[in-house]
Amino acid sequence: MTKRLREFKALTFDCYGTLIDWESGIWDAFQPLLGANGCDALSRDRCLESFAESESRQQAKTPEMLYGVLLARVHRAVAETLGLTTTEELDASFAESIADWPAFPGTAAALRRLKRRFKLVILSNVDRDGFRASRAKLGVDFDAVYTAEDIGSYKPAAANFAYMLERMRADFGLGSEDIVHVAQSLFHDHVPASRFGLASAWIDRQGLAAGGNWGATARVPDRPEVDFVYATLAAMADAVSA
Repeated sequence: MTKRLREFKALTFDCYGTLIDWESGIWDAFQPLLGANGCDALSRDRCLESFAESESRQQAKTPEMLYGVLLARVHRAVAETLGLTTTEELDASFAESIADWPAFPGTAAALRRLKRRFKLVILSNVDRDGFRASRAKLGVDFDAVYTAEDIGSYKPAAANFAYMLERMRADFGLGSEDIVHVAQSLFHDHVPASRFGLASAWIDRQGLAAGGNWGATARVPDRPEVDFVYATLAAMADAVSA
């Protein structure tokens, strides 16, 4: 990579894990299940690891399923994996919790700064209703939003990135050489982005580059090459402004 970040024209973003603190949201949403089972011993890391395994498996199995419906299935699968008893009400409440997942501190301000220079686009494993609930927390008008509901599959499927590139060309006249894909998840985003030859910015929320944990994302055996690495989105905005 020889281009500087500011030389690109558009940033395509993963949302959950990158802009929205889904790990805190997921952990909070597991509390009713843990409380109903009188379970104080299970750690946040264990719950998030089980979520990552169940979510990626369910997304591959039912790529056409809306994310809200899928979250209820994942909640039930996690309960079964951890030996806990759930109910339809608990499963549904977990699925609805997406509206409560918070934005990372500083994200809205960083997006507003980045908006001055780039087109901002969402490429997310979510349905339209789910993203609508999160959008207000992000404090910026995105130029386009492409969801799993629009595409009919979930990242890391190649179809999601092919769809995004097709729409970016049709909607804005931009090609892959104009775009930086910005994401936290190596599994969902950076591995497929690298296969499409996209420049990439890793928002390393979990400190994986320094040996941190995988949190709510599935592990990858070999880390893909990335072009830019930042601990937060604010750090990325600072780098653009420098």
